[in-house]
Amino acid sequence: MIRQSSLTRLGSMLNTAVGNSKKPANGEIQWCFSQVKGTLDDEITEADIISCVEFNHDGDLLATGDKGGRVVIFQRDPVSKTSVPKRGEYNVYSTFQSHEPEFDYLKSLEIEEKINKIRWLRRKNPAHFLLSTNDKTIKLWKVSERDKRAEGYNLKDEAGEMKDRGVLTGLRVPVLKPMELMVEASPRRIYANAHTYHINSISVNSDAETYLSADDLRINLWHLDITDQSFNIVDIKPANMEELTEVITAAEFHPTDCNHFVYSSSKGLIRLCDMRMAALCDRHAKLFEEAEDPANRSFFSEIISSISDVKFSRSGRYMLSRDYLSVKVWDLHMETKPIETYPVHEYLRSKLCSLYENDCIFDKFECCWGNNDQAVLTGSYNNFFRMFDRTSKRDVTLEASREIARPKTTLKAKKICSGGKRKKDEVSVDSLDFNKKILHTAWHPTENIIAVAATNNLFIFQDKF
Repeated sequence: MIRQSSLTRLGSMLNTAVGNSKKPANGEIQWCFSQVKGTLDDEITEADIISCVEFNHDGDLLATGDKGGRVVIFQRDPVSKTSVPKRGEYNVYSTFQSHEPEFDYLKSLEIEEKINKIRWLRRKNPAHFLLSTNDKTIKLWKVSERDKRAEGYNLKDEAGEMKDRGVLTGLRVPVLKPMELMVEASPRRIYANAHTYHINSISVNSDAETYLSADDLRINLWHLDITDQSFNIVDIKPANMEELTEVITAAEFHPTDCNHFVYSSSKGLIRLCDMRMAALCDRHAKLFEEAEDPANRSFFSEIISSISDVKFSRSGRYMLSRDYLSVKVWDLHMETKPIETYPVHEYLRSKLCSLYENDCIFDKFECCWGNNDQAVLTGSYNNFFRMFDRTSKRDVTLEASREIARPKTTLKAKKICSGGKRKKDEVSVDSLDFNKKILHTAWHPTENIIAVAATNNLFIFQDKF
């Protein structure tokens, strides 16, 4: 029996019609509230905390995973796609329990059911396929629709009970009859027992046949049809674990070149590997590293330089990386330094000591590209999220909160005051709530629709036409 997620409870959805106001004269996007999924109660259940968010390749489906091991899939409302202006409204499509808590008796280790990552496969038939993983086990799920059922079996009656064969006098052909639409999620493959350490990344290759999975020290290559065998393509585990200096933090395949992939590390390095060079890609093809500014050197430098996420641009020409205080855009043709650096919350640099004491400094923020590679999105604290326009070099801080969960609400830019006298519309850095953090975000592949996970709520925003 699936535990009911807060994302699917009755009455938990707030929809709005999008206003018809025009874009501002400077051409910037005005973001407005579209929906929020999940209850807005103060009481938060640990299992309901969202742990990953992912649009599929055409943006018609949006999947979330949570700490309770559930996957909730939302489907774009068909009317919202054809309305003028378009609306980014999603309804619950399917909910299923992907992972259950386990216990490794050999290692006396409890394995959480928390979903670490979800990745969609490109659609080849009417069904949808996605990969989901917790710390140890990856599963391939098939999500399909059924609106017809067969009736008129020879050996079974209408209740499904077997008939007495002695009373059968003839044969009949079963017929398909319409039924109420059912969406079924079934596990088609289970890929287990390949990782000693916690899986932090999965990425489907552009060849649509293979995918990679990465843990702290190794990256494995899988064929989607083979569950009992994978190939180790990166292994950074030293012979003596006392000599360990870095761990793998994220990995991703190139969107078009099936032989290229990147992985980032806790030392702030990004390595591009080419699988044509050798079976074991311990020797990278390119190393992307930015020299540290001596003026910013501190006790926390090594911790905040750790890269928590790396993403190829949709074109495949650039990479986006996120460390604790900034996001950086890298050109694959230039390894020495990023071509763009955007500070996310530089005002926290003076707060690193207290952030270390409450463990917030180890939070792993994700980042994502806009639908045309001209903007980037990432999260921050106090339910703030940041957007950076690569063309105009403008940036904005917005908030996902229950106060804006009202019809036709335009998001207002937030300003943070880091010291001195605070203005009326500014937020003091000392009043930020570090328990409210946006770690997971996603951007629709073709439209200005974003999904932001704020603890146990999923906020959906879109541009205001």
